Amino acid sequence: MNDLLNKMERKFGKYAITNLSLYIIIAYIIGYVLVFTGSVEFISLNPYYIARGQVWRIITWILVPPSRFDIFTIIMLYFYYQIGTVLERTWGAFRYNVYIFSGIVFTVLGAVILYLISTANGLDGASAGYLVSTGFSTYYINLSIFLAFAATYPDMQVLLFFVIPVKMKWMAYIDAVILAYQFVTSGTAGRIAIIMSLLNFIVFFLSTRNYKRVSPKEMYRRKAYRDATSQTQTKPRFASSGRATITKHKCAICGRTEKDGDNLEFRFCSKCNGNYEYCNEHLFTHKHIM
Repeated sequence: MNDLLNKMERKFGKYAITNLSLYIIIAYIIGYVLVFTGSVEFISLNPYYIARGQVWRIITWILVPPSRFDIFTIIMLYFYYQIGTVLERTWGAFRYNVYIFSGIVFTVLGAVILYLISTANGLDGASAGYLVSTGFSTYYINLSIFLAFAATYPDMQVLLFFVIPVKMKWMAYIDAVILAYQFVTSGTAGRIAIIMSLLNFIVFFLSTRNYKRVSPKEMYRRKAYRDATSQTQTKPRFASSGRATITKHKCAICGRTEKDGDNLEFRFCSKCNGNYEYCNEHLFTHKHIM
């Protein structure tokens, strides 16, 4: 899968939408306005009306807010904006676009599948369309963003209820248990909605043999090498034999090179002004050079 994404990024990466999380939040704001005006039904994901010419619903359903509007909604939207922005910076705009839009496409396919199953079981088209429109939303797509962030930064801590420090991986485990319970207790509609809406997470992570290829360090390394115009060369070092050896990497903070340890990794920083290279211990903790 990574090879395919790499090829697609080289070919279509220039078309990626940057700061996609901001546009998602703006879409929800528009959706809440439509909810307050009573017009949200005209944009919902309803295959019955889509088949009758209302094709805009294939896209406009993403405007439908995943929950009612209150103070907790504002907090959650801000939280999802933050983690989405971090994911985009870590993966790159193209891969983040692919992740979000694949979740949208899988959700639409799931809605069509549920509609066909419902009508095949004798439910009339209008009732089947209503069932789909009430069962599918961007709730699980938002959850997939959270799961992706937790998988990428499992040890990052957040303050639960602004008080309790909790690592992301433990919150993800709790969500996984809740999802499993919902899957078991839900009917066909709920199960299809859960599977299809989270299929982007399943495909993106579980189909990757080597998860390190999509880890923050690896993605920063790729972006840094893509942006860097030349390799840094350090002064010769002398091995125990007395021979001078040329090192290719040197940390701008601690001065260590690849000769100082087999476990050391060196990456360029894409935010520093210049070709500054850092070891894995200082890549994410150094002060950026502007």
